[in-house]
Amino acid sequence: MKTKRKLIPIWLLCVALLPVGVRAPTYPPVLTYTNFDGIWFYRTNNDGTATITGFSGHGDVVIPNRVYNMLVTSLGSVGYGNPNLHSVIIPDSVTSVEDDAFYECGLTSVIIPGSVTSIGNGAFYSCAFLTSVTIPDSATNLGSSIFNECGDLTNATIGDRVASIPNGMFYNCGLTSFTIPGSVTSIGNGAFEYCFHLANLTIPNSVNSIGDAAFYCCTALTNLTIPVGVTNIGAAAFGYIYDSMLFFAGNAPASIETNLFLYANNVTVYYLPGTTGWENFAQLTAVPVVLWNPQAQTDDGSFGVQNNQFGFNITGTTNIPVMVEATTDLTQPLWTPLFTVTVTNGRVYFCDPQGTNNPSRLYRLRSP
Repeated sequence: MKTKRKLIPIWLLCVALLPVGVRAPTYPPVLTYTNFDGIWFYRTNNDGTATITGFSGHGDVVIPNRVYNMLVTSLGSVGYGNPNLHSVIIPDSVTSVEDDAFYECGLTSVIIPGSVTSIGNGAFYSCAFLTSVTIPDSATNLGSSIFNECGDLTNATIGDRVASIPNGMFYNCGLTSFTIPGSVTSIGNGAFEYCFHLANLTIPNSVNSIGDAAFYCCTALTNLTIPVGVTNIGAAAFGYIYDSMLFFAGNAPASIETNLFLYANNVTVYYLPGTTGWENFAQLTAVPVVLWNPQAQTDDGSFGVQNNQFGFNITGTTNIPVMVEATTDLTQPLWTPLFTVTVTNGRVYFCDPQGTNNPSRLYRLRSP
């Protein structure tokens, strides 16, 4: 007759194998705080503050600035996967929004206070109904993919203390226009990838690096100015764009990939007189490069008032596009776009019907 062996539970065995004097691990209890918005889950921090780690309620809520006697200074997964959380006001006590804090939740609006200095990876990832957001000037540390897959996000503003646009920050977002702040020196990999509706983008002179696939499939981005300081552009950064004009303010970037314009179609690169490296750029990328050199002619018969309209000839490389702008005050210039013209056959005549209706009117030529 066989003896039936008694099975020892695995967890008891594990405890039995612990060295003498070592205690079995314990786990903190779930801490909750209840107010009129719902039940908040939190953890305590070593400095006596609290981090909100979850929320059971729904609708439009104000995150508490205290739980019992503890100041709330950070947000953990407060809205993670909550489809019924619609709007959130973050209190001034919060300085940090952690990774995935509002991952795939139903947010349509959020107010981020000026106290926040750090926003973690994927903090608002796939908040598909979020339409507008402002990151305050206080924020200096931004994680990757913060607004990744926010399809309804059409308007976003970032404060002027961040050094980079992180990887995937606006991947597949609904942005229509965006101004990168002057503090930014680099644009990360896939930062604006699949932003199909992004039609207007301003890149400041502070930027020197554009990452892989940064503007891949930004099909509405038909013209863009690349600042003079950009020396590195990653693979497929302008992949799958078409009918687009890129105006480079400086020399050809020293570091580029041969597939910079992967699957792109009908793209033209324009460069300025006196800049270098464009022959090699054209060979590597297989896109046409064209000298952009428009000049207003002030010493021929076209310059001046004719038929009660002020005008002048513009000369330059055949078929280059030129925007003419005007202002009435150079001390505080507000340049108004007038017309975009094409220098057909190396020359085009511009006239301003309103030119004689102002005591003074000044003009400049720029890229469209």
